Amino acid sequence: MFILEFIGQILTLNELAVLAMFLGFIFLLFRGVPVAYALVGISLIFALFAEVALDPYRRVLQEYIEFDRTGIDYQKLGALSGRLFGNIVKNPVLVALPMFIFMGLMLDQSGVAQRMMQSMQKLFGSLKGGLSLTVLLIGIILAASTGVIGASVTLLGVMALPAMMAQNYSKPIATGTIASAGTLGILIPPSIMLVIMSDQLAISLGDLFMGALFPGLILGALYIVFIVIYGFISPNSMPAPEKTDEVGWPVIKEVLLAVVPPMFLILLVLGSIFAGFATPTEASGLGAFGATILAAMNGKLNYTVLKEVSRSTLNTAGYIVGIFLAANFFAFVLRRYGGDEIIQNLVLSTFDDPYMIVLFILFIVFLLGFLLDWIEITIIIMPLMLPIIVGLELAVPGFDQVRDPAVVWFAILVAVTLQTSFLTPPVGFALFYLKGVCPPGVSLSHIYKGVIPFVMLQILGLFIVFEFPALTTWLPSVAYGN
Repeated sequence: MFILEFIGQILTLNELAVLAMFLGFIFLLFRGVPVAYALVGISLIFALFAEVALDPYRRVLQEYIEFDRTGIDYQKLGALSGRLFGNIVKNPVLVALPMFIFMGLMLDQSGVAQRMMQSMQKLFGSLKGGLSLTVLLIGIILAASTGVIGASVTLLGVMALPAMMAQNYSKPIATGTIASAGTLGILIPPSIMLVIMSDQLAISLGDLFMGALFPGLILGALYIVFIVIYGFISPNSMPAPEKTDEVGWPVIKEVLLAVVPPMFLILLVLGSIFAGFATPTEASGLGAFGATILAAMNGKLNYTVLKEVSRSTLNTAGYIVGIFLAANFFAFVLRRYGGDEIIQNLVLSTFDDPYMIVLFILFIVFLLGFLLDWIEITIIIMPLMLPIIVGLELAVPGFDQVRDPAVVWFAILVAVTLQTSFLTPPVGFALFYLKGVCPPGVSLSHIYKGVIPFVMLQILGLFIVFEFPALTTWLPSVAYGN
């Protein structure tokens, strides 16, 4: 009973239950339990714990620790999955999710990236760090045309890493460049993360796509500037090849022929959204169709490729929807414990300055990125933070045409922060995607060392977007203004 009295002086039982739910979920993840099963399992345990274990002893417990009855309604609990699944099927925003996944995976099979790699390597090959610049530029183009991290990182690793090793590149700088270039796809539209954020925050997907464009390009520019400077400071880390072909019109023509088709696809998808000719859902269909046409033009489209891309799309979309359902189940039980109010009160009590509260939330998201995937963070944390951001009444500089500009700005800040989760151990998925295709002699420690400067650049990019919110709201305002 002494323990209960001690705990009662610090936390209420509801607060303790909320904390235990999060810790139990993380424990199950580290035990190797799949994410969806861990979310559902811990939710069921605490739903039963509230009603079966605690409620009969509520009067006894309340002598030592404050306890509010959760009021979990099992009829509502039973109907939750069906209602959520029905909402997913009917949601036009989430319909875009499998289309964009299909688009990215089909481009992975189309041979477009291989053509760009071969041609741009000839163009930049004579420069110190030329291969790194080639990887970054291709990463930016792939990010704007795929939005699938696994495909981009794996593809860049297979194409570029052997050439970098043959040219005696430093292993950390080679692996860091590839991993960071591949993760740009989670931010630069069309991004599947932005699709899910749009649904969770109930804001326009078009606003998010347009708002993320400049921050994504800024990050890409920071990477390029870093590589150029690093090439001058440490030329032995990124040596130029001993023999290079002369750069002339044939090489430039080859680069243009390789780059124009994917750039046209980007223009087709994003341009149709920005110009108001198509909704994001319609544009996702155009992108999937355009990627299929590019694969056919390169002679890569056949029944085997179509079958494999369709199967991978189904697996990836099913994985995300499964986590989506499980996370909403987790959020339902958490909410019945008063978890949303507990977390919101905790966050609001940290600072008086509303912008410091935003930085505190971003710091928490950054720390969670070490442990959780972006999907769980987006689906569980973002809806909890939304009332806080709306209530802060942030003075985001002013474009009347943008609906909820503060929410759009906050969503992009979180998206930039979550990009670091792909590069931070132990759950940095980009690191493991890359390790899976690394040649012998490249260890995980080389990859960890290589991504450190790029994580720092991402944090720098985050503060640029934080200090200049107009970077996220100006483009949507222009589109709606026209």
